[in-house]
Amino acid sequence: MKANPLQIIDEEKAVSTGRFPKWLHISLPKGGEIFKTNQILEKYRLNTVCEEAKCPNRMECYSKKTATFLALGKECSRSCGFCNIDFTKKPKAPEEDEPKRIAFSAKELRLKHVVITMVARDDLPDGGAVHLAAIIREVRKENPQCTVEILTSDFAGNFASLDIVLEESPEIFNHNIETVRSLTPKVRHKATYDRTLSILSYVKKKKKNHFLKSGLMLGLGETEEEVKKTIGDLHEVGCDIVTMGQYLQPSKHNIQVKRFVHPDEFKAYTEYGRAIGIKEMYCGPFVRSSYNAHEIHSHLIDHVTQKD
Repeated sequence: MKANPLQIIDEEKAVSTGRFPKWLHISLPKGGEIFKTNQILEKYRLNTVCEEAKCPNRMECYSKKTATFLALGKECSRSCGFCNIDFTKKPKAPEEDEPKRIAFSAKELRLKHVVITMVARDDLPDGGAVHLAAIIREVRKENPQCTVEILTSDFAGNFASLDIVLEESPEIFNHNIETVRSLTPKVRHKATYDRTLSILSYVKKKKKNHFLKSGLMLGLGETEEEVKKTIGDLHEVGCDIVTMGQYLQPSKHNIQVKRFVHPDEFKAYTEYGRAIGIKEMYCGPFVRSSYNAHEIHSHLIDHVTQKD
């Protein structure tokens, strides 16, 4: 995959001037649904990764009356270089009624596919697994027709904690590898490349969920060869879905963007992943782990049904 030299110059110029290239300009959606979604989230006092991580898609998702719930508080016990979520060594205790509040919010939003992510909770013996499992149960209790997707931490490598969550059989289990091996120590705080692969491999072998998912950001200084190696590693451990998006620096305190990746490169990685056997490659400048998650799940279900 050879990028156009003029294209590379444009990307480097955009980074040096602090301006986004033309493909990273979007129009904000209009309509009352954004306000309604905000109202429901505020009513149930819920955190979303959309807000805490300053996701560029949050207005679009809110306009569709959907959001990604952020469980176990909005303070993380890790301080990853790319992430804008608040860091503290001693986060607040999990709120006992949070599972019910998330479940009721999902019901009021009329969600068909509920995505739940979490902050890392290294301060808790189980890493927050029991609380996350309780959220899944409550969501299913109040929304029996919903499918559930979870995006978890690595639970510090505690497989017993993983088992607690897997017993609830979420339709999609997601744990992001975030970046290539060489950049992991700089980009992530405590998580390691190999631990992530071991978590994903373990989940696949347990066969407690329908699909396995992971994702990474581009624009941090990775090479084409490294990206392809990461896609291959994710395929080897059994990932059904791989997401890839452009890293955007959320604040001046976070890692700087090294390059704006052209849409054509994302397309090429999509084709590469599919060619080696990954069922669903969802790649593009604005793609995030939970972006259009319901559509991805529905597409996979249709794919499996047609294959059968």
